[in-house]
Amino acid sequence: MANEEVYENDDIVTLKSADGENIDFVEIAGIAKKGNFYAILQPVELLEGMADDEALVFKVERTESGEDKFTIVIDDEIIDAVFEEYYKLLDNCKPEDEE
Repeated sequence: MANEEVYENDDIVTLKSADGENIDFVEIAGIAKKGNFYAILQPVELLEGMADDEALVFKVERTESGEDKFTIVIDDEIIDAVFEEYYKLLDNCKPEDEE
């Protein structure tokens, strides 16, 4: 068994890539924006071309069978809006002595 960082099972999302490979992501945050729900996910193992502090934005939709469908967002305007909302949430969670 390989050495892996330990995460809570609820924090891990496994998605299938276009070539059929399973990729594990850590859920950083869930953001509701303009009637849609988005998940900010960071790969457990660094993906080619990504820095270790980068994350991806996925639109999450519920299928008729009740499962979550994750679609990667490539629209920069939506990505920026989701991260802006995420940063606002982070700012609101800071202890008063850090502000």
